[in-house]
Amino acid sequence: MDLFEPSASFDTRPLAARMRPQALADYVGQEHLLASGRPLREAIERNTLYSMLLWGPPGVGKTTLASLLAQHLGLHAILLSAVTAGVREVRQAAEQARQQQRTGQRTLLFLDEVHRFTKAQQDILLPYLEDGTLIFIGATTENPSFELNAALLSRLRVHVLKPLDQTALMSLIQRALKEPQGVQQPLALSDPQQLALCHAADGDGRRLLNLLEAAADLADPQGKLSDGLLSEVLAHRPQRFDKQGDVFYEQISALHKSVRGSAPDAALYWYARMLEGGCDPLYIARRVVRMASEDIGNADPRALSLCLSAWDVQERLGSPEGELAIAQAIVYLACAPKSNAVYLAFKQARQATMGQESLEVPLHLRNAPSSLMQQLGYADGYRYAHDEPEAYAAGEDYFPKTMSPAQYYQPVPRGLELKIREKLEHLRQLDAQSPLKRRED
Repeated sequence: MDLFEPSASFDTRPLAARMRPQALADYVGQEHLLASGRPLREAIERNTLYSMLLWGPPGVGKTTLASLLAQHLGLHAILLSAVTAGVREVRQAAEQARQQQRTGQRTLLFLDEVHRFTKAQQDILLPYLEDGTLIFIGATTENPSFELNAALLSRLRVHVLKPLDQTALMSLIQRALKEPQGVQQPLALSDPQQLALCHAADGDGRRLLNLLEAAADLADPQGKLSDGLLSEVLAHRPQRFDKQGDVFYEQISALHKSVRGSAPDAALYWYARMLEGGCDPLYIARRVVRMASEDIGNADPRALSLCLSAWDVQERLGSPEGELAIAQAIVYLACAPKSNAVYLAFKQARQATMGQESLEVPLHLRNAPSSLMQQLGYADGYRYAHDEPEAYAAGEDYFPKTMSPAQYYQPVPRGLELKIREKLEHLRQLDAQSPLKRRED
């Protein structure tokens, strides 16, 4: 017998593949979909399964659920992945489905990573969904609102799968330790060690089983594993994060909203989460500058300078000095007085110019660097503010003649903007009292 030839009883498949449940009753997690009375459970019990999209993070059971649904309902199952399959394979699956229809059996087509099909490729599914050739289940980790075309999405019911909770993960561990197809060598884990594995899995059942298999490989012949060795197994524990994907934008949104909500501790948490997940600190620095203008504004103008300085530190020194400087800026923004008055004013001003004809600059506001321009009346009647009382030309009008003056900027009664608000109110009183109004209100 070859020393390196595995015995017939040794299953060389990864633990995650061996532990894939064989019956719907063994499926763990997603109770919000499969609990009694839920729409999907009702459809299963009545054998009225519909085409759907399973949207969720990796390792939560999308492929497994589709396979078990086909098995439970006696459907002819065709499992494809958009990573390796294309339009030709979908057409072949549809032809198989038609053949099965002639025998009275329905077909379930499962397409994993459906977002990898271009939106044009996704159209190939439409006629088969329309005429009932097959039941389609797609799976994706990406936001279907952006990755699926509207025609396909309108024909599917979207079910969101959630990360597995601690109860579901502990159940997987117990099954893997006890069942014959589970861990194939002795492994005895304490309750704290099992809990550490669950935390490291971060809601991903596949990751949990991979970690468990790695732990079994390091255990002694009696199945015991020291905490030190377990720490080595769990040493690389990336947070759930996808650059330019949903989780990416969810976390930057949480960071921004924490700053806006004056919650420095929460803001630091999301900042650390993004760094741990591999986010470029320069991206966060750029977004922090945006926060300074959008949410603090003139309530504390120093915030913008501090954020630009933090960005500069990151570019000049890199990590960890730059990351700390960005953290300092984030805490400052969270604690600073808040005002979105400039943000709203700029937004209104932009909207006012959209679709508007090109209104001419009034002659008195034009520069007159040449004698011809002076003869044409450029700058005629312009009042130099520094020569006026309080350096303010009371009653002057700086808008186009055919446009009614607008008031976009509304300073809030907080921080420096409280003073700005008082100043603008005073200037408006001077305007109201001025005999030199260029036009009547």
